[in-house]
Order: sequence, then structure tokens, then C-alpha cells
Amino acid sequence: MKSLKKLICILSCAAIFMTILIVCTQPTYAEDVSSAKAKMLYETQTGQVIYSQNADQKLPMASVTKTMCLLLWAEDIDAGKLSLEDKVKASSYASSAEGSVIWLEPGEEMSAAELLEAVIVSSANDACIALAEHSAGSEAQFVKRMNERAAELEMTDTRYTNCVGFDDSGHYSTARDIAIVTAELMKHDVYRGWLLTWLDYLRGGETQLVNTNKLIRSYNGILGGKTGTTDNAGCCLTVCAERGDMRLVAVTLGCADDDERFSSAKELLDYGFNSFEKFTPEVDLTQIKTIPITHGVLEETTPIIKEQGAECVIRKGRAADVEYEYTFVEECAAPVKKGQFMGEYLVTLDGAEVFRSEIVCKEEIPRLNFWRCMQLIFREIFSF
Repeated sequence: MKSLKKLICILSCAAIFMTILIVCTQPTYAEDVSSAKAKMLYETQTGQVIYSQNADQKLPMASVTKTMCLLLWAEDIDAGKLSLEDKVKASSYASSAEGSVIWLEPGEEMSAAELLEAVIVSSANDACIALAEHSAGSEAQFVKRMNERAAELEMTDTRYTNCVGFDDSGHYSTARDIAIVTAELMKHDVYRGWLLTWLDYLRGGETQLVNTNKLIRSYNGILGGKTGTTDNAGCCLTVCAERGDMRLVAVTLGCADDDERFSSAKELLDYGFNSFEKFTPEVDLTQIKTIPITHGVLEETTPIIKEQGAECVIRKGRAADVEYEYTFVEECAAPVKKGQFMGEYLVTLDGAEVFRSEIVCKEEIPRLNFWRCMQLIFREIFSF
């Protein structure tokens, strides 16, 4: 009897020890070790936010601004409105730009490809303005396009007043909005080589370009990104990396120094890749209720989940703990449109939402009136 009690005690202690070990070794993210004013970790395919800190705070973003510029030019290239072979002539205004530059002379011509590389690799302000003027007629008109595209992407807390990221009280964005535009930019492959170029030269070797994104030399799966630094903005960074089926964007704004923005972004990406995985929620068709239809040509209908089969992101090894909830309206009055809301499908983990989809009508159901009744009666009569 004593031996049995001793065995039970040993097994219980072992179980407790294993539980503590699992909890202690679970990857976590150190939230308070960085001076960054805002951070965000975003999974691009699902649109899920894995981590955020002050993600909706409006802040200056310095040359991270150029992420939107690059998106517009990529879209122009895809649409045939801009060619990499286009000759771009620098205006006096573009040549007068300060900060990071390639020292364009007024009237100097370069190809769009050369100027794009200068913007991507070394964040050249004069090259950026020259391209903006070439593609929109003036920097002001290009900035207008930037704001219009931001609105289309639902970047509701972003406003641009210039194309390069100079400090201005009306020029701001958020970590969330920057993650959105970065994810959109990374859908385009035209810049892939330049985003990962560490060192190159223009003007036959006279002008050196050095990439300001240090992570391209060290981080596994890096796809590229954009740095930015001004007195008001501090050190900023948006960066994208991909491993397996996960593509993550990490944004850090307002870091105290150059090294911190890279270490902070690396920690965010490591946290995402080490702790999370893609997951496709299951659908239990037996849970889909039939919805009564009043005054319709059909008395009832069986709805469908609008986004069935869509992926989400959950913590690694937690698939068995996911919970599902199905809610439905009690009835619908005809006419009912195809795709009309009939309920909701909710997926949660530890009480937190990881996926949500509407449950909708799969067909159009007209209202039953006199003529529709007559049609149905005659159809039944002549079917014999």
C-alpha cells in the first residue's frame, strides 16, 4: 500500500514538473525591452495581427513613407504606365533634395530602373522626387495619388504631405497602416532583387549604393523592407520575411537608435515564426441549421459559410484546443438575396477570436405573390 502511494506521488510530481516545463519553454515575446513607440507583427495572407503595441498611434514614419511610393510604381509597371527603361530627367527641385541622395544634377537623365534601385537600396530622396515627378507630373500630384491609394487600402490613420518622409506635422501613419501597405507591396516581384541587394553602383561605379536594411544580410527568409530615420520619427523600420507558408511583416516606429530597430523587428519575426502556425478551421456541416423563410417561394433554406476553408494563424500545437461556435437568425422574410446574412461562424482559442465568417444564403428566394402562386400551381399541374 505504501509503495502504491509512493508511486502515485512520484507520478503526480512528474506530471506537475512536465506542465511547468512546457509553460516555461513556451516561446514568448518580451514586450517592454524596446524603446519603440509602436510595434506590429502582421501575417499577410490572413491579415491577422499577431502582436501589437500602440499600433494605431499616429506617428512620423520618415523614409518608410517610400513604401507607398514603391507600391504605386510597381502597380504602374504592371499596368504598363511606367517602364524600367524610361528615361527620367531630374528637375532642379529634385536635385535640391537633402538627406540621403545620389547627387542628381539638374537635367541629368537616368533610367527608371536606376532611380528605383537608388530609392530601394539607399533611400535616395532626389531619385524618389524625380520618379514622382516623372510618373505624376509633380510631387504634389504624386502625393495626392499616395493618399488616394492609402484610402483604397483602408489605411484610415495615414496622411502623406511629401513623397520622401520629411518631418511635417501633417505627415503621419501608424504601425498598422504601414504593415498593410508593406504586405501589399510584397505581392509584387519587380523589386525582389533590389530589396535584397546589399551593395551596388551607379554612374559606371562612381556612385555607391549601400542598403540601409541590415536584416537582408542576416535574417533567414527575409524578403526586404524599408528603413527611415529623422529627428522627429526616430529610427523606423518595416520588414517582411517568409518561412514555409507564413509571410510576416514586422513594423517598429520611433526606436532610439539604429541597432534597436533591427533587433526589435528580429524579435518580432522570431516570435511569429517560432510560436505560431497556419491553421484551417474545420466545418461541422451537422451544425448548419435550416432557416425558415416566411412569404417566400421556398419554406426554408440551408445556408453556407461564406469563407469556408479560409486559413488563420494560431499558436503552435494548439489545434486540438480550438473551439467553434455557430449562431443563426431565427427566420428570414422573403425576398432573400443570395449572400444575405443568416448567421455567424466563430473560431476561438482560449476565448480569443482567431477567425470569423458570416453564414449566408446560398440562393435567391423571391417573395411569394399571386402570380408566383399561379406559376407554381400550373407547374405542379403540368408535371403529372
